[in-house]
Amino acid sequence: MAAGGGGVADPLSPAGVPCAFSPQSQAYFALASTDGHLRVWETANNRLHQEYVPSAHLSGTCTCLAWAPARLQAKETPQRKKRKSEAIGTSNQTDLLALGTAVGSILLYSTVKGELHSKLISGGHDNKVNCIQWHQDNGYLYSCSDDKHIVEWNTQTCKVKCKWKGDNSSVSSLCISPDGKMLLSAGRTIKLWVLETKEIYRHFTGHATPVSSLLFTTIRPPNESQPFDGITGLYFLSGAVHDRLLNVWQVRSENKEKNAVMSFTVTDEPVYIDLTLSENKEEPVKLAVVCKDGQVHLFEHILNGYCKKPLTSNCTIQIATPGKGKKSTPKPIPILAAGFCSDKMSLLLVYGNWFQPTIERVALNSKESHVCLVRDISNCWAPKVETAITKVRTPVMNSEAKVLVPGIPGHQAAIKPALPQTEEIENKRKLGENEVSIEERLGALDIDTRKEKDDLPQTNSFPVLLAQGLESNDFEMLNKVLQTRNLNLIKRTVLRMPLHAVIPLLQELTKRLQGHPNSAVLMVQWLKCVLTVHASYLSTLPDLVPQLGTLYQLMESRVKTFQKLSHLHGKLILLITQVTASEKTKGTTCPAQKAKLVYEEESSEEESDDEIADKDSDENWDEEDEEEKESIKDEDVDEENEEEDEDTEEKDEENV
Repeated sequence: MAAGGGGVADPLSPAGVPCAFSPQSQAYFALASTDGHLRVWETANNRLHQEYVPSAHLSGTCTCLAWAPARLQAKETPQRKKRKSEAIGTSNQTDLLALGTAVGSILLYSTVKGELHSKLISGGHDNKVNCIQWHQDNGYLYSCSDDKHIVEWNTQTCKVKCKWKGDNSSVSSLCISPDGKMLLSAGRTIKLWVLETKEIYRHFTGHATPVSSLLFTTIRPPNESQPFDGITGLYFLSGAVHDRLLNVWQVRSENKEKNAVMSFTVTDEPVYIDLTLSENKEEPVKLAVVCKDGQVHLFEHILNGYCKKPLTSNCTIQIATPGKGKKSTPKPIPILAAGFCSDKMSLLLVYGNWFQPTIERVALNSKESHVCLVRDISNCWAPKVETAITKVRTPVMNSEAKVLVPGIPGHQAAIKPALPQTEEIENKRKLGENEVSIEERLGALDIDTRKEKDDLPQTNSFPVLLAQGLESNDFEMLNKVLQTRNLNLIKRTVLRMPLHAVIPLLQELTKRLQGHPNSAVLMVQWLKCVLTVHASYLSTLPDLVPQLGTLYQLMESRVKTFQKLSHLHGKLILLITQVTASEKTKGTTCPAQKAKLVYEEESSEEESDDEIADKDSDENWDEEDEEEKESIKDEDVDEENEEEDEDTEEKDEENV
């Protein structure tokens, strides 16, 4: 039930190494490492049981593997009167291990004999085999490949029984239904085939990237009221490359529902998946998912129809070193595979490195949501650095030999005069000669007076450092170059880099784009410059599409929400502008409007003087003039009254 591991060079292949537990109570664990070796380990005592090296292990590495199902043995054991030629293919199929290779051939390896049983090659695939599935009843073998075809093999005759086109692109995963009558195949879409007629029974939407694993999660549908046709109502699980969601699909009789009914969320791309089948509707499905980051996520859920929200794990298991001492910190140990034991209450964990993995049985504790196991694997075998480095011997040189220093021909390097040794300085002092100079004293003390150069790389060394870092996969060297923020320096570096380093640089940028957002901002500048400068070279590559497939999917997923965000941004700007404008209109007072020109008829009793009022100060001025005029009128009236009083007094005096 492994998620299957593809070739390392393909960016859209699963990240894990091909591995699987044996069906006989998980007594053995088989893995095909990247060096082309097949290793079979005993899970009980963690001992290497067998190691097999195919003859074409360097050119045709193993891309997938599958154990023969256990129920074949019970079916074939009573038939002991067959001929030897007929019984070879079926009587020992329980110990057979099928290996798919990168060149399209399929090897059948016998773990009992410890040698190659047979080879399936004629009329099969002409490209990398992505997945192999055994039929649980008749012993047939089904395989899919990058050549877009699915092949049905007869393992007794080692010949092709049937071959048909499975998809318009490469077919990456297969799974056979519990009753053995249906076959699931997946590339980017998922198809359900009828094995007898090789016709498509259902279509499912699938994932944005190639599907790396397909597993049926139930034996019978939860609703048992209707007669069961062997497939309708069953659930199956699918995981894809660079996808953190595991989708669960339900096979329905009607052709309307094509989407997933629920999903499980994990922290990274799944590399190995194992589960316990649900036999009735009350029994939950237990799921163990090993992710690329080395963690195991455990799920427990009853499949009862549609669930909108993605389900999170019930428990997460990690393994770390003890970190002895104050300065040493605990380091994570990656988990490579995990499988449920027969009791469904314990888990077999495979962790460490692929050359010498550690296999341990761990009891499941459903109460804790996060479990960190402390394990010391320092005693395990690991290749030492000294064994990989050739010892360097210093050649014996003649004293008369002339050593040429590197530099421009015709120019000699500056030769520093030899400084007197300490003994000579002491002799000079004893003999009473002239006082020793400061330079001689510093030379005797072996003090270097030269200034230390800066450790930062120079501008002209950036292309060299970049090419060397990509060649040796040196993380620190690549960081020194790729973390620069100078756009002119980035452009000059890309212009001067060799052409053979363009594709490795794009793959390195793709990996870093999937990391922290701050790092992604810098990587986008490099990516833009590389695609602009080397566009003509990239357009000449025939396999550019598969090499840049991951980058395209990554960019497409990142900019998927850009259009919606831009629409939302525009609406928010309109709303903010309207709110700001309404607040401004509320804050401003309405100015007092007054006519600049007033025309009055002559018959009017009021004065008909035309006045022009421009400002508030002029209005105040007019009001003051009117007040002065009224005060003058009052004074005139008072004077007239006084004069009248005086006249009356004079008249009274005259009368007297």
